[in-house]
Amino acid sequence: MINLIYRDVLFYLPLTNAPMNRLESDLQRPVMIVNELGLHARAAAKIAEVAQNAKHKVWIARDTETVDAASIIDLLTLGGIKGTEIVVCIEHSTDQPILNKIIDLVEAGFGE
Repeated sequence: MINLIYRDVLFYLPLTNAPMNRLESDLQRPVMIVNELGLHARAAAKIAEVAQNAKHKVWIARDTETVDAASIIDLLTLGGIKGTEIVVCIEHSTDQPILNKIIDLVEAGFGE
């Protein structure tokens, strides 16, 4: 498990399939990259566009690395190929629709 603290909010990013408690699952969700090209520039731009509409910070984590979801460059550093599990994290529950949109986007293969 990775602990990420940003603006005095503690995020727990699991590295296993261990269940999360309700508070944790409201602020973060794992998702598998399903499209053939993985998390490439066009896909990263789509995530960043959604994340930029959040009122608070949105993060994407892979293994031990956590990046700002509003930054295309940061997202590309994750090297997410098809089959990679990432965790989408929001800072505040008011951004739950943003979390859901990003999850839907990834699950739909970024519309490609």
